[in-house]
Amino acid sequence: MISRFNAELGMAAATALFGAVIAYGATEFGVGWSPSGPEPGTFPFYIGCIIAAASLGNAALALAARHRAEAPFVTRAQAGRIGRFVLPIVAFVPLALALGLYVATALYMAGVMLWQGRYPLWQALAIGLGLPLALYGLLEKGFKVSLLKGPLEAMLGL
Repeated sequence: MISRFNAELGMAAATALFGAVIAYGATEFGVGWSPSGPEPGTFPFYIGCIIAAASLGNAALALAARHRAEAPFVTRAQAGRIGRFVLPIVAFVPLALALGLYVATALYMAGVMLWQGRYPLWQALAIGLGLPLALYGLLEKGFKVSLLKGPLEAMLGL
């Protein structure tokens, strides 16, 4: 298992790198003051510096509290709960690309209600079918916003 200390140091290093990349990239657009005001890269440069500095502060706090942070970062039970939350969301993306947003939403809602919420089948199906239909009526018909459609919508002529 990963200790909390290692997780905190790893995240501090990742965010410090993120801030440094932002600051470095901002120098391409100019950092400083020109006759017409601040150059375009000034604001992103300083934001990147603040992110990097805050990350170094977090690393220092982790080092100072090292003796208290040897507990596991995440237990097996917690990892299981996280997995049950993340896996359906990750599966939603390829489903939406292959089947369309409305069909993927129906499958996601019904599946999550059954798997995570332990709802009765009739409730999961009612919400799983009702939500995409309501979204279709609101977005496609009401606001005239067309979203990603798949083969079922094409077959139905929607």
